[in-house]
Amino acid sequence: MTEQSTAERPAIAAAVIVSHGQVLMVRRREREGQLSWQFPAGEVEPGETGADAAIRETREEVGLKVDVDRLLGERVHPATGRRMIYVACTVLDGTAHVADEDELAEVEWCDRAKLTSYVPYPFFGPVQDYFDTRLA
Repeated sequence: MTEQSTAERPAIAAAVIVSHGQVLMVRRREREGQLSWQFPAGEVEPGETGADAAIRETREEVGLKVDVDRLLGERVHPATGRRMIYVACTVLDGTAHVADEDELAEVEWCDRAKLTSYVPYPFFGPVQDYFDTRLA
């Protein structure tokens, strides 16, 4: 994928949500290459910031109301070639569930061991650093 085609496609905003020592992960109905389990995420729509998109996608996909803690960083994802924006979010209200049955098969809160089994490749450095400070 060329730089130009990457820039033409909307960025993907991912909500990195840690609560009570666990990370919220979703399993998509359709795999994206190697990716099966991932963070609640979706395309940044026109007029939205990455933070806005992370909040919206979390509500739409898993039914949680969240607020932005901070931006963790951006990169071009090595497996998908898409520009990714990682946003640390805090849960304000709700119980995580499959709210978008067309896109998601499962939702699960994962401790460090389960997270490693679901995502057996390294996380983006700033996301890993965030986990290192937030996971029990």
